This record gives sequence, C-alpha cells and structure tokens, in this order.
Amino acid sequence: MDVHRATPEPLAATPLADPVLAARPAPSRLRASWRRSQDYGVTPDEVVPVFTGSLDTGSLLYECAHRVLTELQATIPNEPVSLMVADADGLVLARLCSDAGILRSLDRVHLAPGFSYAERNAGTNGLGLSLADRAPSLVRAADHWCAELRGFTCAAVPVLDPVSGDLAGSINLTTWSDSSSELLLGLAQAAASATSALMLVRAGGRTVRPAPRGEVVHVVGGHLTPGIGDPCVSLGWRGALSDAAAAADRVTAVVGEPGAGKAALAALVRRRVAPRQRVLHARAPEAGDVTAWLELWTPELRAPDTLVIVSGLPHLPAWAAEELAQTLGAVRRTGRPQPFVLTAPDFTAVPGQLATLVDTVVEVPALRHRTDDVLPLASWFAEQERHRAVGFTARAARALTACAWPGNVRQLRRVVRDAAARADLVDVHHLPPEVLDGGGHPLTRLERLERDEIVRCLTEPGTTISRAAEELGIGRATLYRKMARYRITVPR
Repeated sequence: MDVHRATPEPLAATPLADPVLAARPAPSRLRASWRRSQDYGVTPDEVVPVFTGSLDTGSLLYECAHRVLTELQATIPNEPVSLMVADADGLVLARLCSDAGILRSLDRVHLAPGFSYAERNAGTNGLGLSLADRAPSLVRAADHWCAELRGFTCAAVPVLDPVSGDLAGSINLTTWSDSSSELLLGLAQAAASATSALMLVRAGGRTVRPAPRGEVVHVVGGHLTPGIGDPCVSLGWRGALSDAAAAADRVTAVVGEPGAGKAALAALVRRRVAPRQRVLHARAPEAGDVTAWLELWTPELRAPDTLVIVSGLPHLPAWAAEELAQTLGAVRRTGRPQPFVLTAPDFTAVPGQLATLVDTVVEVPALRHRTDDVLPLASWFAEQERHRAVGFTARAARALTACAWPGNVRQLRRVVRDAAARADLVDVHHLPPEVLDGGGHPLTRLERLERDEIVRCLTEPGTTISRAAEELGIGRATLYRKMARYRITVPR
C-alpha cells in the first residue's frame, strides 16, 4: 500500500493559554500532557463524561487485576484510597473502595466503571498520563488539567502483557490530595507487577517477552551488487521495495507485523538510492531510558547525509513523540528534504504528532505471504552463521516452507542459525518443534514438553510411526491423536 499525503506545516510547541499553568514550573512530561489536553480541546473547568455501556469484564487483564486489587484492598481497609483498573484506551473497568466519601466524590467527576479517563477525554490525570507515556505517573492536585480533579492525587502504573509486550491497561490508585503520599505510587507499581505476573501464569506460563532495551545502530553505506544483501525474491517484497524507493526523500511509515523486515527494507532502499550515505537505526527503549536515547541520536536529524529509521513506536511515551515531531519539524523548515522512516505494526500505532508528518505509507507483507523468500533467506542466514554455504535436505526445505512463521523473518533467522550451528546439512530433525507445529491454542509447560518429545521421536532419521509410538510408550492411534492435537506435520 502506498498512500501519498500533502506535506503538512511543521509542528511547533503549542503555548499554554492558561497563564497560571504556563508560568508554573513543572516536569517536561507534565507540561507536554497539558499541551496535549489543550490541543484535544478538553475543558479545564469540569470533567465532561464519556460513557460506554459495555465493559470487557471477561478479559485476562480484568480477571487478574481484580484479584490483585481485592487482595490489596484487604490490607488497607480503613484507608481513603480507591483502587481501579482501566484498559489500554483508558476505560475504567473496575473500582474498589470502602470509603463512602471518596466514592461519592469520584462519582461526581465520573471516575467510575464505564467512563473513559484517557487524556483525550479527561485531560491530564494519573491514569491517562500512565497510558500516554507507558510509564508510572503521580499527578497531584494542581497538576490536573481539570479543576474538578484538583481535590485528588492519582498514582497510576501501566500494565504490559507479559507475553506480547503490548499495553494492556493501567492500575490507578486515587486518594484525597491532603493525604497523598509517595507510597501511593509504590503500591500502584506493586499491584501492576503482580497483575502482569498473574497474567503470565493464567496465559499458560509462556516465555516472558524481554523488555525493549533500546538501540542506536549506525549502518555504513556501501555499493550493493545485484543479489548481495537482499536474498528475497517474492513479488510482495519487491513491490514494497519499489514503493519505498519512490518515497526515498520523504517521511515514510513502513508498517507490517513484528519481525517482517521493515527496518531492513528501509535501509536497503537507502543504500541503493544513495550508497554513500549513512543509515542510523534507533529502536525505542523502556520509558525510563528515553531521555538519554533521544539525546544520543536526534542531532543526526540535522545531518543531510543520514537516513534515520525509528522503530519501537508503540513503546514511545507521548512526550517523546511530541519532542521528536518538533525536532523533525524544525529540520523540515530549513527547506531541505530529510529522509526519515518510522516503522510500526500498522499506521494507527504511529503517535499522532508524528503521523501528521508522514508523506507515504509502505506495507511489508508477513513472511507467510512471501513463501518464495523462505528458502533464500534460510540459506542466507545459514551462510552468515557458518561463513560458508550450508545445505538443506528436501524434507527440511518442505518443513521450512510450510511453516506459518508467526515471528516472521526474526523467527526464521533464529531457527536457521541454531540449526546451521549443529550441522553442515540441515535435516528436519535439526529443526525445533515450533517449525513442525501448526500452531493453535497456547500450550502449557507440560504440553510443550510432550509436543517436543513427540517431534523428537518422529524426526529421528529412518523412524516410522510404529517405532516412534513404541519409543514413546503409547499406541499408534494415541500417537496419531496427539499429532492431530498439536498439529504436527512431518514431511515425508
């Protein structure tokens, strides 16, 4: 997909119309939130209710957070604290509190289940700020955008899905402003961590997704001869390359599933269009490390011979996206083109401040839609691992091609490099069980152990179903049922 947009006016920092807030010293995160609240058109006088009649009380987040907050409330029964959980859009799902006075006050400002407290609807508040910046947030009385909320102190901490790393929602603790304490944020952080841990257990004990570490990588440009550096041959990949090349001097959003090769495609296009230019790839870290990360590479935006690729946008706090958009806008006001690429799962994941600067959107197809690329990529990764050619048997090739690759090119690279490190000729028994597993429902730890043992027996050289069943100590019919259950397919 190639969507061309008219070049917008460069962004500038929005001045605050409220002279009290404009003159008040405050951290940059808070001032950025005030500006966003003003740009959203949120009235500073009162909270305008945004209500929805449907709540997802069957979600994993709700079930786990409700249990954690119930147990936490039992430890502070006489404290005027309201414990809440909201989804990723700021919709309050549950509220636990035994203090009648604070409950009545919260009802008056519509901080209750079914109402949205995203920044866009309620202005600066702890819950909305924690979701916007994906970071723990403590908003005291005068820090709130709406005057009606200045009788409260709110501490909120985002809850991340422990498997996918996506933003699941937020845990919010609210109390009176005159009884606020730094301990409130500590309690919220403990509750959010306990919720995430319980979500992992309920999800079947799958591996925790590592936190984004943040990287800034320079790729030195060089002349590329045909076939070097790009083994992909599929029409989908070639079409995406063509679309990206047509937008080489514009701000481009390259979208696609995680691991599909978005940054690789952008770098490849730049090295072909301008072989002598540098490519800088910056991957967003966790919220706490963003300031140093921005200081490290944003000066490169003013270098005319550098393409900047920014990935990990879903992890980028709102204040950082705004600051980055202002910096890029200032560069564009100089009148010279600045090649700049944003990568994201889809265009809706690009922060609004940056989305207004995007001229072109290019979509990279998932690897399961580019089966012609699987074997060339496998050979390429194997050669990188062993520094010489590595072969694949026909059975291994069929298994690799038939795999759905939910992790895309990133998963294929990991699988092939591990197999190539163990053999000069990769056969099916060198491949991990995930390649032969057709996917389906998440497996528990015991189920994964059983599946892996079945795959190990079935892929032994020269084995048969009867031999595999005998080694496993089960009948042939039972083995067939288990193969169907785990969707195991072993090429002949």
